[in-house]
Amino acid sequence: MNFQADAVRAIEAQQAKVKTRSPQWMVGEQLKEICRRESKSAELIAQDLQVEAMGITEAEKKIKAYADGHKTGRFACVTPIEADRILREFYGLPKPDTAAPPPAANPPERKIVDLLDFL
Repeated sequence: MNFQADAVRAIEAQQAKVKTRSPQWMVGEQLKEICRRESKSAELIAQDLQVEAMGITEAEKKIKAYADGHKTGRFACVTPIEADRILREFYGLPKPDTAAPPPAANPPERKIVDLLDFL
């Protein structure tokens, strides 16, 4: 089963119900990026999006609540990192994998070139 493709399709189906470039639509874009990078997160998002209370509109409300709680005068802003944290908490996603991918089981044999061989 391809959870990444399933999650992206589910997100796009929800995006089709909101105005393009609206806050809810932008949440969908950020979720699609997470899904493309992280297969485990894609699996969780695909499952969560089947529940109405876990849709992109509800996720956007969490981000808006954070913005409203951190206003400076009439101005509010949520950085991409803050939005990522809020979405991960809302959907119960693991922290992004920052580790390098594991080495290949049988790494290719490396040949050492001696520059003196060319003289």
